[in-house]
Amino acid sequence: MAALGWLTPRRRSATARSVLAGEASAEAARKSSQELEELAHEGAPEGTEPEFPVIGDDKAAAFFDLDNTVMQGAAIFHFGRGLYKRKFFETRDLYRFAWQQAWFRLAGVEDPEHMQDARDSALSIVKGHRVSELMSIGEEIYDEYMAERIWPGTRALAQAHLDAGQKVWLVTAAPVEIATVIARRLGLTGALGTVAESVDGVYTGKLVGEPLHGPAKAEAVRALAAAEGLDLGRCAAYSDSHNDIPMLSLVGHPYAINPDAKLRKHARKLDWRLRDYRTGRKAAKVGIPAAAGVGAVAGGTAAAIALHRRRR
Repeated sequence: MAALGWLTPRRRSATARSVLAGEASAEAARKSSQELEELAHEGAPEGTEPEFPVIGDDKAAAFFDLDNTVMQGAAIFHFGRGLYKRKFFETRDLYRFAWQQAWFRLAGVEDPEHMQDARDSALSIVKGHRVSELMSIGEEIYDEYMAERIWPGTRALAQAHLDAGQKVWLVTAAPVEIATVIARRLGLTGALGTVAESVDGVYTGKLVGEPLHGPAKAEAVRALAAAEGLDLGRCAAYSDSHNDIPMLSLVGHPYAINPDAKLRKHARKLDWRLRDYRTGRKAAKVGIPAAAGVGAVAGGTAAAIALHRRRR
């Protein structure tokens, strides 16, 4: 302050205050600049999100669950509507399994016996058919029952990854052939799905491994990421179901889409991003499309059982 010695006390006091104000302003500007720089790297203020996906990040990819995430309802049931229409199985088989599925959709609990029954029936009905035949039928069924059930919001999320130059994969317990048809129609990279054994292009009636469900999805994503040279910390995953928490937990950018109650609770606890493209309170509670009431779910699943056959 020696340089200010020539000033009167009053003028010195005013000048000192100005210097102090200037220094404080400069320090505030410097601090705010640092904070903005940190936010750009670490995340945006509450209520907003940093730019994502990152354009040109070829170490990142996106993994989307299919049923009730990308598409309203279950792909295998819509596929079943087409198979039933083509006389692959009988009406009484349809209604018997419909009740099990309606109960599952409303209760949100998987019965291992029901799942085993559905799996065995699915395998029995495709046994002896050519893979190419099912793929061709799948293309027709997509146009008949599935195309109009794609959630536009989730489709836009997938497109954002594609536009950023990233690969986008479906990951589903549905047969890989069905998943591949849907991925192709949506312009996605490909699909991970349950693999049914085939020899010389003909289904044997056996599975390769187990259905791609729960932890198996996570293992499939991990294996694909390793093969593709991806950094899972920079990848994104999207699902509606708490069963997919293992897959969602693998990536750096997990999203809960149209979440069931358990996933919604888990996502909020871990501050995961949420998106809900349904409308209506009932949809949020039971995890089904708002347009479908209890009766519609039972009727819809009855008309949409995928690969089920009469148990002798």
